[in-house]
Amino acid sequence: MARSAKRRILEGALELLRVEGGGAITLDAAAKQVGLTKPGLMYHFPTKEALMLAVVGHVADRWEKLLLDRLGRPLETASPHQRIRAYVEVSLDVPFDSADFAIYADVHYRTALTDTWVRRMEPWLDLPGTLPETVRARLTAARLLADGYWIAAATGVLPVPGRDREQLRAVADDLMAEERS
Repeated sequence: MARSAKRRILEGALELLRVEGGGAITLDAAAKQVGLTKPGLMYHFPTKEALMLAVVGHVADRWEKLLLDRLGRPLETASPHQRIRAYVEVSLDVPFDSADFAIYADVHYRTALTDTWVRRMEPWLDLPGTLPETVRARLTAARLLADGYWIAAATGVLPVPGRDREQLRAVADDLMAEERS
């Protein structure tokens, strides 16, 4: 029961970000959103920092599940190209919204949240120093293309028209090609 209550609170906190279009999550607002008292919420998350860390972890869990599903193999067995490809495909194919962006943006301003996000996403995006510089640059460019796409889609600020998504995918595929003739 406690697990489902925690999940309900985390989903409620994300819904607050959707409704508010970003902004801050307070313990009072999160409790009200899910029909709990503030002390009831604080039983699960005693501080705002604990709630925010859990929300970031919850969003990172979603990303990791999407990435692993797309990858189709254990992360440890994937090449840098396969990891970046999974990231690009998820970023271009999965609908993200203002809550996703708010969490991503908020982590920049709080060290503990940044550390959580980096620890969870770095295994997907880290490129070994042994890769040739041109390969590293191409994989990084594909990743940044994907970042720009999902951020524009999630925020609604200058979104890319849907008809252009497949062409972007083709550009990313070209950047991620493992062999060049």
